[in-house]
Amino acid sequence: MHSITAFGGPQGHFGMMLKTFVNQRKDVTEHELLEYNAFCQMLPGASSTQTLTLIGYKRGGLPLAILTLIIWILPACILMGGLSFLLDYFNDRPGYIEAFKFIQPMAVGFIAFSAYRMSKISINNPITRIIMVVGALLTFLLFKTPWIFPGIIIASGIATNFSDKRIPQKGIPPKKIKWANILIFFAVFLIAGILSEKARTENWKNRGQYNLFENLYRFGSLVFGGGDVLIPMMYQQYVVRPSTERIEEINPNVLRIDQHDFLTGSGIVRAIPGPVFSIGAFMGGMALKNKDPQPQMQLFGCIIGSVAIFLPSALLVLFFFPVWQNLKRYAIIFRSLEGINASVVGIMIGATVFLMKTVSLDILDNATMPAFLNITVVSCTFLTLSFTKLRAPYIVMICLLLGWGIQYIHFLK
Repeated sequence: MHSITAFGGPQGHFGMMLKTFVNQRKDVTEHELLEYNAFCQMLPGASSTQTLTLIGYKRGGLPLAILTLIIWILPACILMGGLSFLLDYFNDRPGYIEAFKFIQPMAVGFIAFSAYRMSKISINNPITRIIMVVGALLTFLLFKTPWIFPGIIIASGIATNFSDKRIPQKGIPPKKIKWANILIFFAVFLIAGILSEKARTENWKNRGQYNLFENLYRFGSLVFGGGDVLIPMMYQQYVVRPSTERIEEINPNVLRIDQHDFLTGSGIVRAIPGPVFSIGAFMGGMALKNKDPQPQMQLFGCIIGSVAIFLPSALLVLFFFPVWQNLKRYAIIFRSLEGINASVVGIMIGATVFLMKTVSLDILDNATMPAFLNITVVSCTFLTLSFTKLRAPYIVMICLLLGWGIQYIHFLK
């Protein structure tokens, strides 16, 4: 029931978890849920997914944790994977696809709102303000560079450790922490990277599957800040990077997704229940939709996308949680997190400006609509989220109805 009714992203999910698993079912105490949530906020990946996985882990160990994870992600991944097939149907009928035009700028408005919301929590001293500004500038200027996102995150985590005045070390940290389990996480990361590169250089027949798994596993391993940071990373990988002159010369078979399809999917994911990371199923299907044999390969892409994007979150939370009591005694962890959170805000600000520049300003192909209409949709989405209690699915429905209405008026003319 939670997986098919949990709207509103991580913040909405937490409120529903509190009501369902604490107040009604008594699976965990409120203190335990708060500790699980705080712990998951420190890890990359899907935080609400990780929190639910820990509830299952507490109640039934590893088997129930895995079952909880599958039940939670399955409805959203099925819906988003199905959308990758549905867009082909709409693309063959131009009158229908026009209804999705406002979903694209709406998605940019969501990212802008997330940056604003996170800035109120994470930006509270001079060093975090500097990291935010530098991160935003670098993201905007170097958006086409594949290493820019992990580079900003790592550098920011180091920068906030140069001073121990804000977060001093309290007590004596433990001398030994058992890291053996986490080797599985890094082993998958390394093997996926090697196979993906080998498939690319030797041009394997099924290279697309290897590349897709590596891409999404890497995203799930590095994303701090949830789906609103994941989406710009995917946009850079599948929309911006493949169109650069260098990539077109050395890697013409690179995985790519049409800009309009990408932004439509990143907007629709707001209207469905469950984790925003389920967009991995949509991106996997879209990335392999032109590979033979069809439609089997597109379906395989949806499955790869669902598994690869959530696997790092599951491995990290299940392997790190047993050593959490020791880890949280290290001040360096919290200092690094301070810089990482500030860099995430900067990345979202830079990505918002970049996406504003690249989203088409004309709603209809014949440019009969005013060019400022997309900017208006971005602004209205941001203001609605900031100053009203209107939930995300209703905003998506309004944008769909607006698109259909304008298309109908245009048809009558």
